[in-house]
Amino acid sequence: MTAPVFVVEDLRADGSGQYVLDGPEGRHAVSVKRLQPGEEVVLTDGAGRYAVCDVIAAEGKDRLVVHLRTVAEEPAPQPRITVVQALPKGDRGEVAVETMTEVGVDAIVPWQAARCVTQWRGDRGLKSLAKWRATAREAGKQSRRVRFPEVADAASTKQVAALLAEADLAAVLHSDFEHTSTPLATADLPATGEIVLVVGPEGGVARDEVALFEEAGARTYVLGPSVMRTSTAGTAAAALLLGRTGRWS
Repeated sequence: MTAPVFVVEDLRADGSGQYVLDGPEGRHAVSVKRLQPGEEVVLTDGAGRYAVCDVIAAEGKDRLVVHLRTVAEEPAPQPRITVVQALPKGDRGEVAVETMTEVGVDAIVPWQAARCVTQWRGDRGLKSLAKWRATAREAGKQSRRVRFPEVADAASTKQVAALLAEADLAAVLHSDFEHTSTPLATADLPATGEIVLVVGPEGGVARDEVALFEEAGARTYVLGPSVMRTSTAGTAAAALLLGRTGRWS
């Protein structure tokens, strides 16, 4: 989709087929995008339901009146790709969420790994999680998605192991070449179901974490000959998987 995307809670039009986009989204459409009558926009609930609309009028600074031309549901893509992202330092977490959203990841799980320098505790953790979710929403709009990735609550290592145990492909990126690893590019991919990919922190995945994940059914993989930052690896690996599964074809 090339038309600008705006998020709404529902897509119910009035009896004439019109819808009024107001509030922050309406203000962005009118005062920032400066949309004019006749232009096309897309409204979405971020969960796959969307409407292609024609702009009828801009009213004031924050009301855009549109006509709902078509309303449809984008099916959930297969296989579903979830990235378990170890907490990076600083704002690199938002960078990781932004780029993973842009490439098409379906779900992101923040992970408090043993070697994470960053700690999500109390109010700081809640604020950081809110930032990740806001980043996914804005990146979803920017990349013209109508199904935004879910950003889950922060997970413990045991909770990540439980996710891996239920996956159709459970993969852990692990750059310790002394540990037997296979190139991710050669992994057998499911046509449907769930792919769960674990991206460790800058210090790598700890041995006891690897052991627990392998016990849950995961295999370790390397992405390539170089070692990427944790904020980059998930995006690169997801792009590789999206291409190999056919979701980019």
